Amino acid sequence: MQPAHNSRVHSFAIFTAFSTLVLLMAGALVTSNDAGLSVPDWPLSYGSWMPPMVGGIFYEHGHRMIATFVGTLSIVLAVWLWKADDRHWVRWLGVSALGLVICQGLLGGITVRFFLPPAVSSAHATLAQLFFIPVIAIAMVTSKWWRSDLPELDDSSSPALRSLAVATTAVIIVQLFLGAAFRHNAFGIQPHLVGAALVTIFVVLTSRAVRKRFGTVRDLRRCSKFLNMFFGIQILLGIAAYWVTIAYHDAAQPMPLFVTVTVAHVLGGALTLASSFILTLTAFRLVRPAGTVVGSRAEGARV
Repeated sequence: MQPAHNSRVHSFAIFTAFSTLVLLMAGALVTSNDAGLSVPDWPLSYGSWMPPMVGGIFYEHGHRMIATFVGTLSIVLAVWLWKADDRHWVRWLGVSALGLVICQGLLGGITVRFFLPPAVSSAHATLAQLFFIPVIAIAMVTSKWWRSDLPELDDSSSPALRSLAVATTAVIIVQLFLGAAFRHNAFGIQPHLVGAALVTIFVVLTSRAVRKRFGTVRDLRRCSKFLNMFFGIQILLGIAAYWVTIAYHDAAQPMPLFVTVTVAHVLGGALTLASSFILTLTAFRLVRPAGTVVGSRAEGARV
């Protein structure tokens, strides 16, 4: 019998994922506007829960307010999953998301208390992206699609699509850390450029595997298209971000074009990670593990 689908939990998980994307944008606005130390204390802001929202305080305290909201959503989601979902591993997925957002808040406080140390600031920015992963996973595994009876596809080629998708997601995470480290002055841009080349290789390999082996499988093909689209946009945004960084290096204050492009680049990275991870989950849901191949049914299969 098909397991019960809770549409309300699924909708709430999607809302939490969308709110997390807004939080990532708010954090990028803090960095791009050089507003990281506009509020010198934590957890309060100038000893208050609501300081005057002027100048850099608007970005820094606004970021904290959105983070608090997302943290509250994570608590609700974790409790709701624990009570409403019959899958033990999904319950713990909600707990892991909550644990990550708590760690993220603590790292944010440390960055303020210790005056934005590059290593901690880079970890804070990366952990925000990592928190996005279990939230996306929850949104997917609570969907009606995930809980439906779906065909199991065989993948006899090597490397397996599952492995390629996992590797691509992992390389993107490393690349996001390298980008965060560059933005927070931990080191130069060279490692980030090397990371971009590696991500390009893995995106191409993964997309090619989907096209060659599962070209008729609509869900995998769609995920691959989104991955390629967001990654292509991200490459263009990366070039633009580097250009505005050089062009406005000596500016007295962050210029609007610099802020817009660099924030868009951060969001592009998040969407690239999300599309790669969704492709990974889709591959795990539809494709058999390599060791259990019993005959190819991928050809002609449509999901």
